Amino acid sequence: MRPGESVTVDTTGVDNLIQELRRRGYRTVGPTMDEDAIGWGEISSVADLPAGCHDEQEPGRYRLERTDGGELFGWAVGPASAKTAFLPYREVVWTAEIDGEPVAVAGAGGESRPLALVGARPCDVAALGVLDRVLAEGPIPDPAYASSRRATFVVAAECTAPAATCFCSSMGTGPHAGGGYDLALTELEGEDGHRFVVRVGTDRGATVLSAVPSVPASAEDLSARDRALSAARAAISRHVDAESLPALLRGSTESARWEQIASRCLACGNCTSVCPTCFCTDIRDTTDLAGRVTRSRTWASCFDLEHSYLHGGNVRRSIASRYRQWLTHKLSTWWDQFGMSGCVGCGRCITWCPAGIDLTAEVEAMRDDAEKGVGPTPVVVR
Repeated sequence: MRPGESVTVDTTGVDNLIQELRRRGYRTVGPTMDEDAIGWGEISSVADLPAGCHDEQEPGRYRLERTDGGELFGWAVGPASAKTAFLPYREVVWTAEIDGEPVAVAGAGGESRPLALVGARPCDVAALGVLDRVLAEGPIPDPAYASSRRATFVVAAECTAPAATCFCSSMGTGPHAGGGYDLALTELEGEDGHRFVVRVGTDRGATVLSAVPSVPASAEDLSARDRALSAARAAISRHVDAESLPALLRGSTESARWEQIASRCLACGNCTSVCPTCFCTDIRDTTDLAGRVTRSRTWASCFDLEHSYLHGGNVRRSIASRYRQWLTHKLSTWWDQFGMSGCVGCGRCITWCPAGIDLTAEVEAMRDDAEKGVGPTPVVVR
């Protein structure tokens, strides 16, 4: 078996795959139910996956419906992305015990077993590629992130049920998996039964899959896969012209639209919290009464007022300037820094915005303004 080849397995085969990964020493993490939403957690079998779950998403709205169906991946995305496995919300960097001389400093330690992601959506796999470029492939890699990502085994689950807020097809990140995976599953249901077409992405994936009972994918299975993914692409209703976005946003820095968005934006940071590519963090030191010092790293957001604090004050005091910073960086200047887009079109920022702000609608409104020659209104910094 080689990269590019495909086989077909049933639900038992997916379970066998999970067991094989665990037998090889991987800690298997996948989609699970988490307080009426799809989250990420450790799984030991297909019984831990959210079978029969379907999500309904709109701007500012998320609902999960459970049915008696057996589909394992009948949903789009939940609020948590695969990023949380490698860049957790809070992690200890080091601790120190102050008890005379010398001061004893200890690293954070952590999980030593390699990680296997099972059921990562193509947009989340693409997001990991973005984070890899930022945190692992730059001149000064983040050691914690790079170490945890190095040995990760990725099993992608191609998306056949996109949400109404998805726009991955515009960003070239879905609904099919374009790369970055060891194995890619496509779940199929129909007259030929409930089955999964498994495509090999790497030699490592081929080695693991060779230990799982399977049959070569038939021409009908491959055709059914193509039809399912084509139907998913056709079902995606939100679109942006990704190629023109960098230039559009560079020319819209003084657009009146920023103030209009700010009148609705709560600056809560939900969009950055659920974004699979946002990577800003903050360092905090705490000391307890026993003399133990802990340095922790936590997520930060460009919507936080203190995020733009420089000597003498905050650079971005208005919500309009902070939203502009977020969206312009994500869709435009990320290209200048990292040679790629910072958005993968997962739609989480639309679904989980309590005000229902839709970035696809906002950039298209800016495009309309630019085409109509609507004059600029300076963004007020206050």
